[in-house]
Amino acid sequence: MQLQISSVADLGLAMRAVRQSSRIRLDDLAGTVKLSKQFVQDAEYGKPTVQMGLVFKLLEELGLTLEVNLPESSLGKLLELQAKGLRRPQSRQGR
Repeated sequence: MQLQISSVADLGLAMRAVRQSSRIRLDDLAGTVKLSKQFVQDAEYGKPTVQMGLVFKLLEELGLTLEVNLPESSLGKLLELQAKGLRRPQSRQGR
């Protein structure tokens, strides 16, 4: 089933539903992905400052995927950016 996610709280609620329906305890999930129980709880309850990289670890462990509906008008720019590789802007040292 596809679920529209419009907030961190929506994503957290979906993660919690999957975890609970799979009968996985919060501390067991945290231990499996090597995160604190507090972090998992924060993610499930929609704390807006959770780290996305760590949330993706939780999603993977729970068998969830995250998709983005990209406007067709942005596809060309996405392909251009992918061709360049994912690079951060270079810092201006000494300036």
